[in-house]
Amino acid sequence: MAKIKHNNFLDTVNEVFTDAKEQGVLHLYAEGDSFTGRKIRVKQKDLFHFGTTGYLGLEQDKRLKGAAMNAIDKYGTQFPLSKAYISHPLYRKLEEKITELFNAPTIITKNSTLGHIGVIPSAVEDGDAIILDHQVHWTVQSAANMLKTRSVPVEMIRHNNLDMLEDKIKKLSTKCKRIWYMADGVYSMYGDVAPLGELMALCDKYPQLHLYLDDVHGMSWSGKNGTGYVLSKLNELPENVLLITTLSKTFGASGAVAVCNHKKRHHKIKTFGGPLTFSAQLEPASVAAAIASADIHLSPEIYMLQNELLERVTLFNTLLEETDLPLVEKNNSPVFYIGTGMPVTGYNFVNRLMKEGFFVNLGIFPAVPVKNTGIRVTISRHNQVEEMKGLVDAMVYHYQKALEDTHATPDQVRKMFKMPVLNELPKKKIVDDFHIVYEETIQNIGKEEWNNLMGKKGAFDWDGLLFLENVFKNNKRPENNWDFHYIIIKDAKSVPILATFFTYALWKEDMLAPISVSIKLEEIRKEDPYYLTSKVLGMGSPFTEGEHLYLDKSHPYWELAIKQMLDKVEELEQQFNSNWVVLRDFENEEKLSQLFHQQGFIKTVMPDSCQILDLHWKTIEEYPEALSTRSRKHFKKDIQPYEERFKVVYNNKSTPKQIDQFYELYSNVNKNNLALNMFPLPKKLFTMMAKHPNWEFLVLYLKKEYNVGRSHIPVGVMFCYKNLEHTYTPAFIGMDYDYTDEHQVYRQLLYQTVKRATELGFKQIDFGMTASFEKKKVGATIIPKTSYIQAKDNFSLELMGVMQNK
Repeated sequence: MAKIKHNNFLDTVNEVFTDAKEQGVLHLYAEGDSFTGRKIRVKQKDLFHFGTTGYLGLEQDKRLKGAAMNAIDKYGTQFPLSKAYISHPLYRKLEEKITELFNAPTIITKNSTLGHIGVIPSAVEDGDAIILDHQVHWTVQSAANMLKTRSVPVEMIRHNNLDMLEDKIKKLSTKCKRIWYMADGVYSMYGDVAPLGELMALCDKYPQLHLYLDDVHGMSWSGKNGTGYVLSKLNELPENVLLITTLSKTFGASGAVAVCNHKKRHHKIKTFGGPLTFSAQLEPASVAAAIASADIHLSPEIYMLQNELLERVTLFNTLLEETDLPLVEKNNSPVFYIGTGMPVTGYNFVNRLMKEGFFVNLGIFPAVPVKNTGIRVTISRHNQVEEMKGLVDAMVYHYQKALEDTHATPDQVRKMFKMPVLNELPKKKIVDDFHIVYEETIQNIGKEEWNNLMGKKGAFDWDGLLFLENVFKNNKRPENNWDFHYIIIKDAKSVPILATFFTYALWKEDMLAPISVSIKLEEIRKEDPYYLTSKVLGMGSPFTEGEHLYLDKSHPYWELAIKQMLDKVEELEQQFNSNWVVLRDFENEEKLSQLFHQQGFIKTVMPDSCQILDLHWKTIEEYPEALSTRSRKHFKKDIQPYEERFKVVYNNKSTPKQIDQFYELYSNVNKNNLALNMFPLPKKLFTMMAKHPNWEFLVLYLKKEYNVGRSHIPVGVMFCYKNLEHTYTPAFIGMDYDYTDEHQVYRQLLYQTVKRATELGFKQIDFGMTASFEKKKVGATIIPKTSYIQAKDNFSLELMGVMQNK
């Protein structure tokens, strides 16, 4: 299998966060000598604080602060010993109060992250299985994925999709003892909640089902004694539910709590829970503050605080109802999410609100899909009526301005969040003088014009695209029917600024995933052939490789032309309801990368492109001297001595029997190349290649003396396209793997391609993607490539992450 580098998820997140940081909306520092909770000082300006997760404002309560200061005075800043040996004097009191609070056995942890890492591996036993809601907090997912090393199955479902959950339960029920479904009680971005009633009904239906619920965002502001949203719905904790919540955020102190009514499971976790044993214990100040907060939670005062917050939440909901702001989820949680769609609009909106005197959070990938960027407004008891009204007024005014600044409309955003549209007036052109050419067949575009812009680059000059249009239509299998879409953007003088084409086709979503993921998915596809496949609106086509975008960067409007192209693509995306949009085969250009990200795309690594950019030698005899010293040695050792073993045929008109042979060789490679996992191309393609003047088959036959028992059977074939007498493009390859190693078939095919292109007088060779190490040896220049993807949601990306190394 070809080895290619795959995109590192953390690298993608780093780029997204770096862009947000440069826009001044992330990784900020609060300033000032004191903090009250109502305002926060940022960049030397006092802002009303609508970004806290301390919804009840207890972090500023004098009783908690006094208890913390008193504990430091008595016990010091920390108690540097593992709890496995001894806990400091205040710990027992805290444990007793928290147990009283929940009326169930509890375990105090340093924080919720360490809580998950300690509790999940202890609670989930070998022979159990895990199902993750794909929006469950990242720390839960990270802890769950640790169990793959113990061969615990880890599956994932779409957010709150109970049909999908039940289907997973049925499949796992015969294989596993217990099935753990892991979800949040209240989700941190949109403020939506887990369907707890339905989940408990599933538990009744399937006794194997256990729930692991992270309720850190539901704590204190909801439930009896402020025990959170989950217990407000369940009333008491069943043995098959394990609850993780927090003493931080709304509780006003530090630490987290695991609540477990299953005695044996509780004992196991508490006795040895990994980091629960080895990590440092909570500092005396944190424990003392938590005790003070627990006293408030155990008193009637907690309901007064909850009601005060609820009044503010209700008011804010009422204020928003009087606007057209796109509130993504309406309920009684103190978390509100206003969608902006594209990151660039989100940056603009956040900065505008900060200048107006309001601090809010940006919701950004990976917490939400890139195209579902928005602002998260959180309401706390610190917020007063006047600033809440002021924030809503500011949002109404600046939301429209942010959209205008970034060439977006309210209905565009609403469509991204699947919300009812306002039926607004058509959007104005970005530049009145732009002329946009859009066609669905290359036949409606002048051959000379297209070839001047997009010719000489691969198998997608005018004739190459007409060929592909004829091949990929009226086929039986859905993956072999493509729609073509051509876009040319010109200025007022009809000078082209941009040209490209897209295809709408069915892709395997793991096309660029690690091999380990594709192997697992192909096993599933033996029973379900179209599992994890999606209709994709992709630049270029699944067949072609190369520079699919003509862009005149010397033109003053080139960036606006990109935006105009993306608007047209979005229009097509909504028309087709496609799941993914892919812009592909770009060199790593910082300006383009930033522009695409701000328009809702994330960058992913493509396989390197391999090209011989200049066939400057006059004859093939001169070719070895053009190679590097190392490559020349490789040529003399692994290529030249094997050439005599083969008969080379350039086949322009093949018989049906020969096409069958060539297709079998191609299929061998396709099945073996999961590093670039694509649907197999139809035999119709190769039949039509044999009839087209621009295609030829470069075929290797082993001579009789090297092929005992088999005569005139091809062992290798290169399917080559001749582009405008300029670029020779070996688009696909086929091989018989029984002969590959012994006779160096692959290397010989590469060399014979160079030889043929030289003889025909071509200027360059486009070797395509993968196997860059081998192609470099024959003189190819290796060009790193990237693509940019935009998905409706993060489910597939996260699911494949769960499957990796499973």
